[in-house]
Amino acid sequence: MKRRSTNFGYFVREGVGSIFTHGFMSFATITVIIACLIIMGSFALLTLNINKMLETVGSENQILAFVDENLAEEQARALQSKVEETYNVSSAVFVTRAEAMEAFTSQYSDTGLFENMDSSILRDRFMVYLDDVGEMAATREALRQIPGIVNVNAHLEIARGFITVRNIVNWVSIALVVLLFIISLFIMANTIKLATIDRREDIAIMKMVGATNGFIRWPFVIEGLMLGICGSLLAFLLQWGIYRFASEKIAELSTFSFLNVIPFVTLALPMVGVFLAVGLLVGIGGSLMTIKNYLKV
Repeated sequence: MKRRSTNFGYFVREGVGSIFTHGFMSFATITVIIACLIIMGSFALLTLNINKMLETVGSENQILAFVDENLAEEQARALQSKVEETYNVSSAVFVTRAEAMEAFTSQYSDTGLFENMDSSILRDRFMVYLDDVGEMAATREALRQIPGIVNVNAHLEIARGFITVRNIVNWVSIALVVLLFIISLFIMANTIKLATIDRREDIAIMKMVGATNGFIRWPFVIEGLMLGICGSLLAFLLQWGIYRFASEKIAELSTFSFLNVIPFVTLALPMVGVFLAVGLLVGIGGSLMTIKNYLKV
């Protein structure tokens, strides 16, 4: 037990010491890890905000469900529970004939044109909000089956266009994130490989005096672990600062006032987890893959 503890202390000292002994390559490795993670993180955050914006636009898409004109207002209001219980309906707002007339006339500057127009020519209606705009057609058919609902106005062309845009964004985002991840792994692994090349003679000498592969390998694993953690945490802090700066600038611009940027605090925990996972994968994996060739001496 004491020997294992002594060996572990040796591995840690050698691994940490190598970081400072080969300071330039350690700095290069950390820098590459930071750069690649920030590139991937920034694109992922952009994608999340685009999807959030599309969801917001989709949630604002409405269906108008018109009530039978022969029903009194109280009878029409009584249909609200049935409308809200319909598949894919998140909420419904009852609009009286008078409110519909007021909304219609407010669109025109010359309201005198409508002074003699009675609101009775219009129908009471429900403004129906959906959970998923992609299910608009099915929701429209379900609303038509409610007794007392005589017509349902749904913009299916807009819904189909929205679904197409959402699918394109999702697929392109997934493809680019995967591509960036593969490129980043390749760049970071090769950087670690360069950092290990100048120690091949030390590895050969240790092999010649009888050191086991595990004894030689562990200091490199510790070094890769430390480099991965350091690069990941620094990348996370820089990503936080960049995202916060960009969010503040967007909030200051009136042109983008319709954009609601996702608060970073809601994304911080999963992001730091992903950054650490990638950093550790590259740091430890890169070290193991590189040293494997030199252990064959």
